[in-house]
Amino acid sequence: MKKILTMAIIILPLFLFAQKAKHNFAFNADDFLLDGKPFQMISGEIHPARVPKEYWRHRIQMAKAMGCNTIAAYIFWNYHESSPGKFDFKTENRDIAQFVKIAQEEGMWVLFRPGPYVCAEWDFGGLPPYLLKIPDIKVRCMDERYMKAVERYLKEMAKLIKPLLVTNGGPILMVQIENEYGSFGNDKIYLEELRKYWLKNGINVPFYTADGPTNFMLEVGNIDGAVIGLDSGSSQVDFDTAKKRNSNVPAFSSETYPGWLTHWGEKWARPDTTGLLKEVKFLLDTKKSFNFYVIHGGTNFGFSAGANSGGKGYEPDLTSYDYDAPINEQGNPTPKYFALRNLIGKYVKNIPDVPKAIPAIEIPEIKMELFSSVWENLSKPKFSVQPKPMESFDQKEGFILYKTKLIGHKSGKLTITDLHDYATVFLNGKYIGRLDRREAESSIEIPKSNVQDPVLEIFVEGMGRINFAQYLIDRKGITERVTLNGMTLMNWEVYNLPLDAKYIQSLKKSVPSTDRKGNFFKGTFELNKTADTYIDMSNYKKGIVFVNGNNLGRYWEIGPQKRLFCPATFLMKGQNEVVVFDLHEAEAKNLSGKKELE
Repeated sequence: MKKILTMAIIILPLFLFAQKAKHNFAFNADDFLLDGKPFQMISGEIHPARVPKEYWRHRIQMAKAMGCNTIAAYIFWNYHESSPGKFDFKTENRDIAQFVKIAQEEGMWVLFRPGPYVCAEWDFGGLPPYLLKIPDIKVRCMDERYMKAVERYLKEMAKLIKPLLVTNGGPILMVQIENEYGSFGNDKIYLEELRKYWLKNGINVPFYTADGPTNFMLEVGNIDGAVIGLDSGSSQVDFDTAKKRNSNVPAFSSETYPGWLTHWGEKWARPDTTGLLKEVKFLLDTKKSFNFYVIHGGTNFGFSAGANSGGKGYEPDLTSYDYDAPINEQGNPTPKYFALRNLIGKYVKNIPDVPKAIPAIEIPEIKMELFSSVWENLSKPKFSVQPKPMESFDQKEGFILYKTKLIGHKSGKLTITDLHDYATVFLNGKYIGRLDRREAESSIEIPKSNVQDPVLEIFVEGMGRINFAQYLIDRKGITERVTLNGMTLMNWEVYNLPLDAKYIQSLKKSVPSTDRKGNFFKGTFELNKTADTYIDMSNYKKGIVFVNGNNLGRYWEIGPQKRLFCPATFLMKGQNEVVVFDLHEAEAKNLSGKKELE
């Protein structure tokens, strides 16, 4: 009997907590209703994949201290299923369930944005590159091969989030269907099919869509019964437009932009705060729900940054996703943060204090040495009659080398159709120039040589895949053919070079040739304490950086970004190792660590 009573004492509070934790979230024509009462979401968007998991709680607390009651989160499909059927929801910062639980522990609700497509300035808009191995694949529509993969992904995602729904005592209030579909296509059968997948797998919270506030975008992108998200809803006119689409559901500003993205070669985007404050005041005065996209951007570690294809052509995104957001890349509040906090504080009571800043350190000069070159660390080649993109060789990111002998034409105009995205070109082991898709460069002059069968090598960097609008099918490497004076060059050796952590660990020390570019530089540094820092790459030209095996991302001398964020979680007390791969630099240049992005 005593044992039964003891068990009852333990179980009863858990039962009562579970009962208490359950809420009802619904809506009428104008309002969101939490437990039957009107509820205004003031949301801040944070992407778990862009933030080390050790900092998730801090960033959520920062959002709460700005006056938010909700966290919105894009989930990137390709970050969790890198090859068909192999899902990872646990390693590094992939534990989405934990992120959602931390939000709940901090008293925050969650808007869940799982795609399958999300955009987000993320490689391929979150879609997995393995789809691109299928030559004629169509995405974001009822292509049966695409939908088979989508169904597999949504089934796994539903299994993960079902216990975290508000209907089951969790914090997830709504799930988004696709993303800004009105800017892409008009397959509403596809959108309805996505909703059916979620329902079939037990997802029973309200759904919403998110689109630009125009009649045609909302007609295509919104589905009957789903809440209307506006990207952005900045005026009464926008909300009136949503009412015309469907007067029976509420609308909210699903992406209110406090900052903006930046591409390589541009100046940092720094939007005006005056207009932002006016927009947010309108939303607060009219009791409209809204989501700051983004309240904290984080970092495109590794090769995860995407690209756009606007009026300038191919526009790859920076490694930093600072976004000029209220909470900067390193997690600190900006003047914009305090301006918004002061404004929201006039409408929201009991906003908590701003959390303490995460420490940052400077690292004095790190001595680097020329360690090796990519040419002494090539993979085993594969034969291909004509060049194929890296996806055809089961490679999702990084670099790829194409090598052939010149027979027939041996000099003249070399044209690559199409180059994705940046190439260094070599003849008989000597560097002759580079080509940049960003500058619409696809041809280079091959000089005459005294070699009977000259050897041509084209070393290609795949930068970010396009993540928005009509050119999402963006394979990497050489996507079709190479011609010399109009003659198609055949019979290539192809070398996969994903430059992942395993590859970096396996590098062999060598004495690189001064004629060839593509070198590795290595250095070590000692720390008696760990803290965040920014590795200053001002002395180098173009490449990637690894610290203790962690890929910090791309750098490029064209800027505007010259420093790469290195969180304390990547560092160790004692000796640390940094490896730089640079496409153009021939001499070792020293590095240092700075406290800030600029």
